[in-house]
Amino acid sequence: MELTKLTHACVRLEKNGKILVIDPGTFSDEPVLDGVDAVLITHQHFDHFDIDKLKAAPAGIEVWTCEGVAAQLTDVPVKVEVVRHGDSFEAAGFRVKAFGEWHTKNHPDAPVVSNVGFMLDDEVFYPGDALTLPGVEVPTLLAPTNAPWMKLSEMVEYLRTVRPARAFSTHDGLLNDIGLSLVDTYLELESEKQGADMRRLKVGESVTLP
Repeated sequence: MELTKLTHACVRLEKNGKILVIDPGTFSDEPVLDGVDAVLITHQHFDHFDIDKLKAAPAGIEVWTCEGVAAQLTDVPVKVEVVRHGDSFEAAGFRVKAFGEWHTKNHPDAPVVSNVGFMLDDEVFYPGDALTLPGVEVPTLLAPTNAPWMKLSEMVEYLRTVRPARAFSTHDGLLNDIGLSLVDTYLELESEKQGADMRRLKVGESVTLP
């Protein structure tokens, strides 16, 4: 499969002529849903979910998501499937398993919303806005590296607990060039420590995975 990093928390996966996109939020100004066959959405926050993008997407595409997002898509001409922790399904030719239930606690006055992570083809794990431990081997982790709800030490601990063979930065769209350079530095240090491939893909950059 080919994985392409898009702005902030959005990624695009292609395999056998099929295209799947995860978390096309408002920060992603690229034509992220061109030619898409299926969309996975972890939760309802605007940086992961842009209803206007889905309204403009090809009619009838499959959207797999949590209840909070599904409730906002009742008038959008897409095929919505609600998934929960432990569910397995197929989307755009990818075998997908759902992990996790809740977004990490953020502002003390903000309600905690549903958040479901996705494992694709037992290869790529995308946790959304949570540091979910799937309890299975994770060859490729899409690791949040910056958020109002996390600290650097939590990112490092997550990488050391999951111990993926590869980890690529996600949720990094709030950072300027200085902040991104720090992400690069910390991922490089952790990559050397674990003997793994841990780095930040630039927006639009692609990698081929097994």
